Amino acid sequence: MKRVLAGFALGALAFDGSAIAADISPGMALKAPRLVYDWTGFYLGGHIGYGGGSFGPGSNPLPAQGVFLPPSPTGLIGGYQIGYNRQLSNNVVLGFEADATFSSPQDAARLMPAPFHTTFDYFATARGRIGYAFGALMPYVTGGVAWGRTKLNLNNADGDLIASASRDHFGWTAGAGVEFAVGGNWTAKAEYAYLDLMRQTYDLGNAGLPNVSVDPNIHTVKVGLNYRLWDTPPWLPSAPITGKTVLPESTDWNVHAQTTFIASAYPRIRSPYEGTNSLPGGGQGRETFTTTAFLGWRLWQGGELYLNPELAQGFGLNSTLGLAGFPNGEAQKGGAPFPRFRMQRYYFRQTLGLGGEQEDVPDAANQLAGKRDIDRITLTVGRFAVGDFFDGNSYAKDPRADFMNWAMWSSAAYDFPADLPGFTRGAIVELNRKDWAIRAGLFQVPAQPNNDVLTFKTGGAVVEFEERHQIFDQPGKLRVGAFINRGNTGSYRGALAIEANDPTLDINDVMSSIRRASDKYGFYVNGEQQVATDVGIFGRVSWNDGQNEILSFTDIDRSVSAGVSIKGSHWGRANDTIGLGGAINGLSAAHRDFLVAGGNGLLIGDGRLNYGTERILETYYAYAIDKNFTLTADYQLIANPAYNKDRGPVSIFSGRLHGEF
Repeated sequence: MKRVLAGFALGALAFDGSAIAADISPGMALKAPRLVYDWTGFYLGGHIGYGGGSFGPGSNPLPAQGVFLPPSPTGLIGGYQIGYNRQLSNNVVLGFEADATFSSPQDAARLMPAPFHTTFDYFATARGRIGYAFGALMPYVTGGVAWGRTKLNLNNADGDLIASASRDHFGWTAGAGVEFAVGGNWTAKAEYAYLDLMRQTYDLGNAGLPNVSVDPNIHTVKVGLNYRLWDTPPWLPSAPITGKTVLPESTDWNVHAQTTFIASAYPRIRSPYEGTNSLPGGGQGRETFTTTAFLGWRLWQGGELYLNPELAQGFGLNSTLGLAGFPNGEAQKGGAPFPRFRMQRYYFRQTLGLGGEQEDVPDAANQLAGKRDIDRITLTVGRFAVGDFFDGNSYAKDPRADFMNWAMWSSAAYDFPADLPGFTRGAIVELNRKDWAIRAGLFQVPAQPNNDVLTFKTGGAVVEFEERHQIFDQPGKLRVGAFINRGNTGSYRGALAIEANDPTLDINDVMSSIRRASDKYGFYVNGEQQVATDVGIFGRVSWNDGQNEILSFTDIDRSVSAGVSIKGSHWGRANDTIGLGGAINGLSAAHRDFLVAGGNGLLIGDGRLNYGTERILETYYAYAIDKNFTLTADYQLIANPAYNKDRGPVSIFSGRLHGEF
């Protein structure tokens, strides 16, 4: 509901009297021309919303995440649209729009056992639009063709996926909506649509099941933002529209976006044996792709709401398995061959100024421009990534822009609370002073290791102190954090003891059977220092007690990392960056004994283990194509992958294309 209200509230800005020209009385006609808002032009945008409906009787729809709404065949939805409007002299607006929409991941908490499940890969439409312009407000009706792809997943008796098949569907769509001009080239819209796609039959005879007819009929409610590109494309002649106005930009909201594509590959490696979670010895290549919108809205002085809808597609190497220091920071544990939609962040932030000196706040993603007191208290509540506010570093923090390995951009032994894509819900409070800050957070943790369901039954906490200083007039920061998580995990020593008494037992089954509410605690130290103009160094040390299973992040109990980052101003490429760094990861004695006995961790498990510390070397060059896009070449050498001296080393080559808008 907050997302829907935010969209409508943005639209309400269009009714500001200073933004939209009013009719001028005949007596004033000679003094000033009549200004109007004109809808003519090409546009590009995105949308989010919620869908429901049916795949037909007996289709066992896979419940998709609705978050605050009930699970449905689509759950929350998100996607893109592109279109063109032409406003006629009688204020009728004719247009054409095409869009593609993607559904949410499965709602694991509500997934019922079944021999098969049906879900959407995507659905899309190409439609005409007819509207009427009331200045900066345009109600419209729309209709046209629709198509989509469904997938049927065949399950075994344990509910695990064993096979899948897909079918394409075609049909029609109709709906209605209203669009508002909200400032600059931006418009916001709210729309209802119905999609009727033709029936397709899945043949399940080979599985001993009757055929299944899938007949999608879907209702969607969406809100979206459009950005007008041009009245006509730049390659076609155009004439100016007399009296046309562009609404002023507002400082009370902003829109930013990013898109990142990463392709990674490695050649054949030494691999005398492999286990369930081993990196394949024959070599492999994989890709990931994300697109994120960053929407900010100032509710009142100091009160801000942020929403980050995201589409993610693809897999990490070996489906993000086989390495503790994983080489792709964009790789999620819940990958998918088609984009999946999540509302990754939705949080409220209240800043209370304490008076005194102020600082400028530039416009940026999840940051509204303005001024704020340097001395302040900030409260943040909602869904976010713990790393958004803790363990920051100017040189190694963003796998979309700098180092990509998990052990380089984070304090890797901090098992921060998170679901499969790396986010949680909770609250953070921060006291900031000019030379230091202290912040603390309480978070939900997953219901069990590597789980997508966040729970209030147990939780995680972290406290961080940040000190800011200068050495020889060069700025630097030191962050020290302590954390504790209480989650439903098993004890390494406990599982080993049970398995020792009965060697016929599988140690992974034993571990699952002894999970209970257990604590994991530790600390991290994180430093950064500029040593010369556009040259900085960084380092991290992190540790956890290593007695119980890793809950959320990766199989690391001790980690040390360090490196250097150099901007391209030294060779005439001011926006380029070169980075070089390394990390050493280790395990507690109990953790390594569990792996030696054939145990599996979150990401690793070779079935047996000749233990050695996992050692990582990473270097990258980020080449700025223009002000929006950066192309990066990245190389990583990982010795003793998954702590196993019998396997590897592995050389991983990656290319990254990143855009910010």
